Amino acid sequence: MNKTKIEIKKIENEVKIFIYQNEELIEYYKEDINKKRLEGNIYLGIVKDVLKGMQSAFIDIGEEKNALIHIKDIIPKQSNVTGNVNIDVEQYQIQKLVKPKEKILVQIKRDCDDKKGSRVTKDIKLTGKYIVLMPFTEFITVSLKIEDKNERDRLIKIVKKYLPKGSGAIIRTSSNSIEEDKIKSDIEELKNLWKKILDEKEKNEKREKPIKIYDNNGLIGKLITDFEPMGLEIVADSEETKKYILNEINQDLKVSVKDVKDMSEMPRKVWLNCGGFITIDKCEALTAIDVNSGRFTGKSELEDTVLKVNLEATKEIARQIKLRDIGGIIIIDYIDMEKEKDRNKVKETMLEEIKNDRSKVQVLEFTKLGLLEMTRKHILGR
Repeated sequence: MNKTKIEIKKIENEVKIFIYQNEELIEYYKEDINKKRLEGNIYLGIVKDVLKGMQSAFIDIGEEKNALIHIKDIIPKQSNVTGNVNIDVEQYQIQKLVKPKEKILVQIKRDCDDKKGSRVTKDIKLTGKYIVLMPFTEFITVSLKIEDKNERDRLIKIVKKYLPKGSGAIIRTSSNSIEEDKIKSDIEELKNLWKKILDEKEKNEKREKPIKIYDNNGLIGKLITDFEPMGLEIVADSEETKKYILNEINQDLKVSVKDVKDMSEMPRKVWLNCGGFITIDKCEALTAIDVNSGRFTGKSELEDTVLKVNLEATKEIARQIKLRDIGGIIIIDYIDMEKEKDRNKVKETMLEEIKNDRSKVQVLEFTKLGLLEMTRKHILGR
């Protein structure tokens, strides 16, 4: 198992978080201290407006902006594969499901930005080390990155054994080969957390104002939850940050205080060991990555030289999109390859390299212009 280390550096009103595995920087994030991420927080909100034409409603959650909920995030999930993505919403009428001034328990699924409020859902999910508990969904799904059928069946059997009646779960990649007692303990912790949330909801039902019921502790909390199963080491650059982690997130974590080097510079041009380089340009609709031979001339045929640069570039591109959390459409302009077998080799290499990415990545095909098309989902759900 890879040794994972999170280093946290506070600079004025910004927190920078660097994630290392086996001493290599693999992911980097930053968060404004005065604008902590809300994703994962749970609120007892109040319905403000019901928009019949949009099949949506605005919910006052007590934050700066009202949140938006769509009818697909109100009705029960219909599929353990696609959720409610393909459902015909016309068979439902939102005004019959939520009413103005009604109190509603919601969770933030997508954070707000400068233009829009948060997107919320009634489909609550509580993330643990090994599973995600879904109190309102009865099906169980397993991470697609756990490919072994026997292991998938073993995990489903264990989770079914301890899951509360009427609840569902997502079995996370981190549960692969984990002992039954650890998964049981994780489920028990999440059951206790859900009980606390329901108790808080009941206690605040008569409040006239919305209230936050559960705080997911922003970006730091999310990343610690994600990486803790990997044997996590945490380094903070101040006693203040250490106290926050132990008091607000988990008192059992081991946090040391040391100087943290700022590794946040992400240049447009990234050099390859062979002497070639890639350039990364974020556009409005997509990210364009260009591969160049640079100083590399090679000692063999031109086609072999081109393939060598493209293969090394592929490995670096897979690393960079994860490091920078690049999401959406990604277009890669490789050095032209005449042979189809070379293009296939590059694609196979990319498919192998993205197996280490925690996010969902799809590698499509080379276009007629020789561009490789990809899509990737942001880790932070931007």
